[in-house]
Amino acid sequence: MRNTWKIWLASALMGGTAAWAAGTTAPAAAPAAAPAAMQTFVCKDGTSVSATTSKGACKGHKGIDTSAAAAPAPAPAKAAAAPAKAAPAQAVPTKAGATPAPGGGPGKVWVNETSKVYHCQGDRYYGTTKNGKYMTEAEAKAAGMHGAKNKSCT
Repeated sequence: MRNTWKIWLASALMGGTAAWAAGTTAPAAAPAAAPAAMQTFVCKDGTSVSATTSKGACKGHKGIDTSAAAAPAPAPAKAAAAPAKAAPAQAVPTKAGATPAPGGGPGKVWVNETSKVYHCQGDRYYGTTKNGKYMTEAEAKAAGMHGAKNKSCT
């Protein structure tokens, strides 16, 4: 009798007043939805994350790399394959129409003569400011220039 009363009370509390007044139990819960399929997202810092949705998937990793996410995953390289030669690093323009000035390369920095700041290769301003030229980092320091955000390239 004691257990029946507990079951009836629990059913009444969970089922609402109509179930309590009728003395019936609450209807069975709807079956749980199937879990969403996991997807793998590539973040802008190169890491990959598995998540059900893209929302917040690469939080703290500079966001989702949409160009990498659209491309199929590369096939793993065979162990017997010879390593590919790396292409020389080139600055990628970030502003529309801003192409780097010719003449830069490894060991060269772009010196902004107006602000007296030099930019390392790979920096968004490397070769793109209006008044500037390429020179070595040592030459730039000797001319009284300082690195962007007071950081050196080496």
